[in-house]
Amino acid sequence: MSGRISPLRLRGLLRKEFLQIHRDPSSILLALVLPLVLLVLFGYGVSLNPLQVPVAVVLEDDGALARDLAARFELSPYFSASRVPSQTHAEQLLNTGAVDGFIRVQSIFSKKLQQGNLKVQLVVNGMDANRARLIEGYVLGAVNTWQEIRRARGEPVVNAGVRVLAQTRFNRDNESRNFLVPGLIAMIMALTGTLLTALVIAREWERGTMETLLASPIRLGELLIAKLIPYFLLGMTGMLLAVAGGIWFFAVPLRGSLWLLVLLSALFLLVTLGFGLAVSAAVKVQFVAAQIAIIAGFLPAVFLSGLIFDLESTPTVIQLASHIIPARYFVAISHTLFLAGDIYAELWPDGLILAGMALLMLLVARRKLSKQLE
Repeated sequence: MSGRISPLRLRGLLRKEFLQIHRDPSSILLALVLPLVLLVLFGYGVSLNPLQVPVAVVLEDDGALARDLAARFELSPYFSASRVPSQTHAEQLLNTGAVDGFIRVQSIFSKKLQQGNLKVQLVVNGMDANRARLIEGYVLGAVNTWQEIRRARGEPVVNAGVRVLAQTRFNRDNESRNFLVPGLIAMIMALTGTLLTALVIAREWERGTMETLLASPIRLGELLIAKLIPYFLLGMTGMLLAVAGGIWFFAVPLRGSLWLLVLLSALFLLVTLGFGLAVSAAVKVQFVAAQIAIIAGFLPAVFLSGLIFDLESTPTVIQLASHIIPARYFVAISHTLFLAGDIYAELWPDGLILAGMALLMLLVARRKLSKQLE
């Protein structure tokens, strides 16, 4: 099954694959419906910016200044604040998990403010360290906002000394959805791309049609191309639907070139399709092929791509292992194109690595398929 590729035979094989997709719509559901379902579930269900955090406010000072500060917490969209009569009550709520923390405004608050020694006690549930740090930042932000409002009114404020003027670039609103959705597109492509081709060769063996293909004069290259093109088109269509959903439903900005995103997405999709074909050629059972594709293709993409976990904070061994995960490079590409723009110095190195991985995966798939057919 080697030799020159015949356009006539290739056209026949492609027609067979498209008919197979038409008769078995599971591939269409996997490529077009699953990406949108996952995008909606993760886009709406996952957030790194907690809102309406339940906190208790212990207001021991009944003065106007203390009540004004307490109102800042109650009006903030980041808190679901409720006043409690005592610190003991607040600690009980914290211990039972009814609140994530409490803010205590001491009875000498107004006096300390006039002396320029403002202190507000914050106690936070630290079991989730990241959430605890976010809550602490929210409280500091609310106090700073309260002081800015007083300063604008010409009222006395605490002498804060050196002020830090923070500036956030690429994601000015600090909206976690702008970070998650582009990365989710990479996760969706890793899952659908691998599964689309992980079943195609195994399906031929299970249904007994591989023997018919072996008896025909088709070439190995023709079979490989015919197995790639239909699912490549399906995968790219699913990718475009996911991008459109991210832009229109979640208002994630696409500051880079759409055509560049399509080009680099195609390279990543070829990597996942090639991996799926290699698995399908090595395993003749669809169920086993699907399990291997998820465990070896999708799960490493979730944990080692840098989307969920900060790779810079992981051990050196994990950081080194992440460099063989294609999703790591496409997540970086997706974040750059969506949030920063066409920064070629960042894009092309990752793009070249994906191109090399795509070539390697297709060669491995061809070798595995050749061994099975022989």
